[in-house]
Amino acid sequence: MSDLHAHSARYVRDSMLPPEAPPALESGALKWLRENLFSGVFNSVLTVLGLLAVVYLLQLALPWFLHGVWNANSLGECRSIIAATWGEGAHGACWAMIRERWNQFLFGFYPSSEYWRPILALLLLFYALAPVLFDEMSKKLMVAIGVVAALVLWLAADNGQWMPVAILVIVAGVTALMGSRGSHWPHNLMWFSLVFPALAFWLLWGGSIWLPIVALLGFVVAGLVLRFATPAIGLMPALAVGVVAAFLWWYFAAAPLTDALTGMTGRSQPFWLHVVNSDEFGGFVLAFTIGLSGIAISLPMGIVLALGRQSDMLLVKALCVGFIEFIRGVPLITLLFTASLLLNYFLPPGTNFDIILRVIIMVTLFSAAYIAEVIRGGLAALPRGQYEAADALGLDYWKAQRLIIMPQALKISIPGIVSSFIGLFKDTTLVVFVALLDPLKGITDAVRASIEWKGIYWEPYIFVGAIFFIICFSMSRYSMFLENKLKREHR
Repeated sequence: MSDLHAHSARYVRDSMLPPEAPPALESGALKWLRENLFSGVFNSVLTVLGLLAVVYLLQLALPWFLHGVWNANSLGECRSIIAATWGEGAHGACWAMIRERWNQFLFGFYPSSEYWRPILALLLLFYALAPVLFDEMSKKLMVAIGVVAALVLWLAADNGQWMPVAILVIVAGVTALMGSRGSHWPHNLMWFSLVFPALAFWLLWGGSIWLPIVALLGFVVAGLVLRFATPAIGLMPALAVGVVAAFLWWYFAAAPLTDALTGMTGRSQPFWLHVVNSDEFGGFVLAFTIGLSGIAISLPMGIVLALGRQSDMLLVKALCVGFIEFIRGVPLITLLFTASLLLNYFLPPGTNFDIILRVIIMVTLFSAAYIAEVIRGGLAALPRGQYEAADALGLDYWKAQRLIIMPQALKISIPGIVSSFIGLFKDTTLVVFVALLDPLKGITDAVRASIEWKGIYWEPYIFVGAIFFIICFSMSRYSMFLENKLKREHR
């Protein structure tokens, strides 16, 4: 120590301290337990009480699961096997009912020879969702697309049907053609996302292939009117004229043209599939049909309603506010009864409007009102500077919404939107009140009505609940993935 530093220092230790014990372990399981379960007296008590509750529940439920029987022909046979194996008075699950009736829980009373059609529609749904849910190709997405293609080929070979292979070849060919023109994966599958609703309708209900094709032509008519009328009369009037033209096409031209084309091609594949009536739908086929249709249609409707509620046009704002407040003030069951009983009174005499399509309309309107409010919250969270920035760039209203405002509002609204979608999918079980066989009560009651399984209680609800949990949990995990991916301002 220099003389200068010795004079400036107030205190210098001149003796060594005794050695201290090493600090406690700050990594591994002990650290995790101390920080997450036993970080204080109160948390330690809660942890112990939680463990006791888990042990108590396991003591009650675990023997029932472990004593389960998978091979039996009736509930009485299940009970006999459990008593013979585990002694008199033992309880156990009778999973044999699930093993024997799983097809009814999944397909309802859909003809067993046509099971390949809803399965093919579900597999093709992954292709339709790929360009919507993912914006770039990755190894995981490539593997998923390959697995789906292999399952489609297996489905075709197992059922002796060539149509799944033909659809797969057409999808691959058109997608490759789009790729050769500069569109990259998975965006070159966007055309299939637009066509898929009509294809799924045809696969599920069957009948003539010309019905969905002629229905799609209505959108083509609207697009052509919008394209050629916009330069002359402006965007909004052209959009209104396009919508009117599409309705006129569907009302006056669709049915005669479909009948004429059906008469030319006859009732043979690929122009005709066996017709499946709506009362044969049931189980998760029905839940997926209603839920996915409602989710796909309610999101754009919700965006339009949210923008209309913020519009400066008094009439547009009043209509949007009135619709949203009315729908949110009415129970969903009331709308389902309206779909079942009253909607036909507003249609022309003789119109046979399918009950499932009516339910899809009401469920979609119900979900769109809630999604509109969620998106309005996202719009309100944006700072005023974002709108001013769009104005400074010289963008018109629709370009500003599409390029600047709506991407940020949707990113903020992702948790609320996914919650609405999960609620919509679970609400599909309410269709039992309009005599449709939902997977939870409709099919369960139908199975329990048979003499072999009369008296069974927990097993069907656990099975259906597990499938609902897997689907809803997957939606929740995807929303978290999307939130983390779009969290660019924190990187």
